[in-house]
Amino acid sequence: MKKLNYLIVVLLIAAIFSACINTNGSKHDNTPKDSLMDVIKWNKSIIGNYSPQTSLRFDSTEIDGFIKTYPNLAVYADDIHKFYSNRKFAYAWFDKKGLIEQAGNLNSRIQHLGDEGLSAKVPYSEKLDTLMQALNGNKKDITTELMLTANYFAFSKIAWQGNLNDKDIQSMDWFLPRKKLDYQKYLEEIVTEPKSKLLSKDPAFRQYELLKGNLKRYNDLAVNEKWEPIKLEKKSLKVDDSTLSVKQIRHRLMLLGDLKTDNESEKYDEELLTAVKQFQLRHGLTADGTIGPGFMSNLNISPKQRFQQILVNIERSRWVPEKISGTHLIVNIPSFSLYAFRSDTLDWSCNVVVGKALNQTVVFNGELKYIVFSPYWNVPPSIVRKEILPYMRSNANYLAKHNMEITGYQGKLPVIRQLPGTSNSLGLVKFLFPNSFNIYLHDTPSKSLFTEDQRAFSHGCVRVGEPKKLAAYLLRNDSTWTDAKITAAMNAGKERTITLKQTVPVYIGYFTAYVDHNGLLNFRKDIYNRDKRLEEMLYK
Repeated sequence: MKKLNYLIVVLLIAAIFSACINTNGSKHDNTPKDSLMDVIKWNKSIIGNYSPQTSLRFDSTEIDGFIKTYPNLAVYADDIHKFYSNRKFAYAWFDKKGLIEQAGNLNSRIQHLGDEGLSAKVPYSEKLDTLMQALNGNKKDITTELMLTANYFAFSKIAWQGNLNDKDIQSMDWFLPRKKLDYQKYLEEIVTEPKSKLLSKDPAFRQYELLKGNLKRYNDLAVNEKWEPIKLEKKSLKVDDSTLSVKQIRHRLMLLGDLKTDNESEKYDEELLTAVKQFQLRHGLTADGTIGPGFMSNLNISPKQRFQQILVNIERSRWVPEKISGTHLIVNIPSFSLYAFRSDTLDWSCNVVVGKALNQTVVFNGELKYIVFSPYWNVPPSIVRKEILPYMRSNANYLAKHNMEITGYQGKLPVIRQLPGTSNSLGLVKFLFPNSFNIYLHDTPSKSLFTEDQRAFSHGCVRVGEPKKLAAYLLRNDSTWTDAKITAAMNAGKERTITLKQTVPVYIGYFTAYVDHNGLLNFRKDIYNRDKRLEEMLYK
């Protein structure tokens, strides 16, 4: 935590000296122009001709001498050898005119890893900066050349793959596969395809770049705004109400970007209503325009807290595959949502119910292979033991009343299943992707839960708000599965399993901050209290 606080302080101090123009209209635009936070512009491309020269070469033994001098870079020795071997040991960062532009841009990013949401440092980054500043004219320097390449590999691993090892990640119940990146290949592509492979377009999950783009706003707000809690004069506010708090809320929504301008009115007007609804949507609240306790609780969360929340989710975004092609489903636990994608295109989404705190839904991925219509529910032994047996003892007709039957025994524990039908706990259809966690997607007879803002009610599986639509989507390329046929199968009262011709990847993730398909930054409640734990692991 001390390191986290240090990171925040550094970034906040840097912002004081920023050259940023305050886009929200507040009176904090008189800061000096030469600043650390100008590095927000680091997102510039590594452009220009990326030293295609081959006449400037060095002896391969220089690499071994360099690694001996800078042993903390030894882990990258093989990558460095391979990279230069492919170039026949030609300089990559120098041409006949001296150091190329891309080298300065890479150094800028390495010196300001805080803008990547990181507290880690690249080995010998201070030495690199000193070498860069000491260069004279068009002279090449082998130490600078090799330091840039070695630091590129170190930067790539830290910035794009994350700070934690697999064991740390899995200790937080995150079993999505870590992305595998060939940094050697990526650097070679930058060299050979300078205009199409720009370093600003990082090989990371798209949320990484989108979240990173929101850090500056919250950093600036943390520096420039006190963010005192706003208190309502009454339980809730609606359109046409006039209070001082309305004026305060209006100004705050303008700072957050939900409102374009602040007319300083104390009246709750239509313009403010639109902003309130957008804020509600961004925070997973019912977008009814009513300003109540839930709305105010989110609005009063400080920019510093949100800044930290964004950092944590930037780290999570480094853990997932860079790009997912074809049809796939994504479930984000904190947003209680399922998203159906075709590559980068969102086809549709719906609400889901996930596991409650004591039965947390695990973060992992699988291949959806089966659709089961009119399913039995084979009651897990833990539920039989903890929930059903006590009811059976107090009510002899409990099983019959709930359309259940005993199919055998495991020791003294009865094996119980619930028959297909409208009262079945799995509803009328379930979707299976074989996994060791016994988690799947399914319908539910408890439809009212999907209207709740917080939907953590299940035993760990994911209940789908629109199961018929999901079945139709998965079977859309099979013309024999008409709408009528799907409805009939769901209500047949007889279990039927359909094997998909092509499996569909399912990714269950945990993001409490993300940018949606409309480009809006969303925040969600940390329902499993995982943010703090990850924060401590990153910055302890």
